[in-house]
Amino acid sequence: MANLKELKTRISSVTSTQKITSAMKMVAASRLRRAQEAAEAGRPYAERMERMMGAILDGASETVGGPKLLSGTGSDQVHMIVAVTSDRGLCGGFNSSITREVRLRIAALEREGKTVKLLCVGRKARDQLRSLHGDKMLDTFEGIGRTVVTLEDAQRVTAKVLELLDAEEFDVCTIVYNRFVSAMTQIVTPQQIIPVTLDRAESDEAEDGAHAQTSGPSAVYEYEPDEAEILEALLPKNLEVQIFRALLESNASEHGARMSAMDNATRNAGDMIDDLTLTYNRTRQALITRELIEIISGAEAL
Repeated sequence: MANLKELKTRISSVTSTQKITSAMKMVAASRLRRAQEAAEAGRPYAERMERMMGAILDGASETVGGPKLLSGTGSDQVHMIVAVTSDRGLCGGFNSSITREVRLRIAALEREGKTVKLLCVGRKARDQLRSLHGDKMLDTFEGIGRTVVTLEDAQRVTAKVLELLDAEEFDVCTIVYNRFVSAMTQIVTPQQIIPVTLDRAESDEAEDGAHAQTSGPSAVYEYEPDEAEILEALLPKNLEVQIFRALLESNASEHGARMSAMDNATRNAGDMIDDLTLTYNRTRQALITRELIEIISGAEAL
């Protein structure tokens, strides 16, 4: 059994840890609100961009040959995965859920005979994947979302992806990130961004819902210049928007996961302090009782 000095030292140590986790929880909570607002504000823009892309492609499906962003390289042999994590830990399973999904996707693709390459956003993706898949890593981005996620951060990642595409380093690109639902829930979301894939079912449902709320004939759009030129300018912008959305969602998810993890750590520290304090008091009482017994026994012996 630990002596009183050791118990007192442990209580003091756990109390200090509790103060740190409580402070980290408050910092994460203060950043979460702004990050959540940014993520929620970015969703309608990204979704509308996808719907507009779908509308253009529907009208130009037979006339547009398609740049690489739209039609790909004509092969699907080389896959690149963009893993979006954080630079720091202490956020529960936020980072490990991404790396676990990436490992599963790598294993599935390699079983099909595909070649896989990695682009890491955040140090944790690099650190957790380097031991098994270090030879697949092309580059790592650090410092994104340290304060807030900006469009410049998305442009940096987009520029690198386009550079690798122009160099024919990959055929298919998929970004894996955590989609923010709440501070307690983040959903690992893989999204293929090259070649562009649009969820026509969701787009059709959204259009049907919009038409159901309005009356009258639907609008007919004429594009100027033609669809091919619009797509040439719009596809890189769409890629940038989708990457920006993924970074915003990941940033909000990180703060939510860290707030939840630090809250649990603070509660656990409090429970440990209570248990240690109870043990300390019992040990102290036992020592006092033993000393009294020794004093009484000595007095009776005299």
